[in-house]
Amino acid sequence: MIPTQHLRIHQYAALQPGPKLIVTGAVHGNEVHGSKAMAEIMKQLDSGELTLLRGVLTFVPIVNPLAHTLDRREGDRNLNRNLRPPIVPQDYEDRIARQLCPLLAAHDGLLDLHSFQSQGQPFAMVGPRNNTGELEPFAHEAIESAVVARLGVNRIVEGWLSTYAEGIRRRQARASDGSRKAQLVTDPHYGVGTTEYMRSTGGWAITLECGQHMDPNGPTVARLAILRTLVHLGMLAPEAVEPFQPTAPLEMLRLYDVIDRESMDDHFAREWKSFDAVTEGDLVGTRANGEPVLAPSSGRIVFPNVKSQPGTEWFYLARASDRLLA
Repeated sequence: MIPTQHLRIHQYAALQPGPKLIVTGAVHGNEVHGSKAMAEIMKQLDSGELTLLRGVLTFVPIVNPLAHTLDRREGDRNLNRNLRPPIVPQDYEDRIARQLCPLLAAHDGLLDLHSFQSQGQPFAMVGPRNNTGELEPFAHEAIESAVVARLGVNRIVEGWLSTYAEGIRRRQARASDGSRKAQLVTDPHYGVGTTEYMRSTGGWAITLECGQHMDPNGPTVARLAILRTLVHLGMLAPEAVEPFQPTAPLEMLRLYDVIDRESMDDHFAREWKSFDAVTEGDLVGTRANGEPVLAPSSGRIVFPNVKSQPGTEWFYLARASDRLLA
């Protein structure tokens, strides 16, 4: 099957002014909970079951058609890394970025819907706290905090780009060839994906990991999150969806390290799931040369990936954050 050479974009413009929200799915082609949820909500909007009260709502259910057609995470490369408008497109994802980046910049906020490989509960990721630093200056902490607290998940994660920047520095020190792949994964911009690019244009953005790739509840998690975001923004009437009622306090975590796989013979010590607890000194895995990989402090393991390739992310580490959400 030949992948489409276009992006399919669905847009609803209310007759009253308001926020401009874009919702994206299948940025990684095999992560389709969001795509399914958008299809259901579009049916409701088209039938009149739901009414957009104000603003502009844009759906891009399949952001990476090549990866989606191949039923895998990437097409030519990972679209959700090193995202920026290319000067000279060199691969399929560059051509997507040429259309996607200005589309993101035309909106106020982004809800980016994903899923993950290992078993685990849905969670969300937010941007940095308000700051004027060089890495990721930001001024919309309040709206991200307010939206993420209403999505329907109990676990929130921050610290992506600062953690990734440290990982890139270590990766650069190990770089051994000048291939395009090596250049991409050692580029300081490599940690920038959809949400980071959105924030760089002055908007706000949230990533929602809707569950494991095959979790039958994933589309429902995605659908409720979209509707709750729209209600919070005043774009849908409150009766469109029941508000999220947490059954436990929200858990706020901060990523603090990313560990790359160095060889396909590197292996985990056990079958880890995202957010499994680790204690300082725990054996996480073993390198091909027999060197143990130990947890540097107590916390959680995040995104353990048994399919990662050498020179790319093997797993992340997180610990409790003192950030308070609205």
